[in-house]
Amino acid sequence: MTEDEDRSARAITAAEALGLAHRVTRHGPVRSLAEAAAARGVEPCAIVKTMVVRVSEGDHRFVLVPGDREIAWPKLRALLGVNRISMPDAETARELTGYVRGTITPLGSATPLPVIADASVAGQVSLGGGAHGVALTVDAAELLAALDATVADVTEPAG
Repeated sequence: MTEDEDRSARAITAAEALGLAHRVTRHGPVRSLAEAAAARGVEPCAIVKTMVVRVSEGDHRFVLVPGDREIAWPKLRALLGVNRISMPDAETARELTGYVRGTITPLGSATPLPVIADASVAGQVSLGGGAHGVALTVDAAELLAALDATVADVTEPAG
């Protein structure tokens, strides 16, 4: 088993342990949101990016962001009651989650982190499966309930 296969197995096992009905999609490299959506058979807005943010020293969160949106930093800071939030470097994100950027998922993370999901995360969504070219499609409401996510308006249209 390759390292990527091991990471995807961890995410899939975590989904199963949470009782999430899911569909695993394996695809080759993609270079854009449109290519990823086509490979996964979903609309771009149904792809959910898992971002790791640093609230303070030793305090990190997952933020689930639809593919066609980006974090609205003022909204996220207001929700968390802080003046500053940053993104950790790639190595710190890998150490926290056990996943490399581009594959990060809250499912099977090495460190369980609180989850914040944008209010527009709904319906069937496709999120990273822990390895390049692996995605899990799940029901958003079931995912958010299983992760005990805080749901709030924390994004804005990309661009």
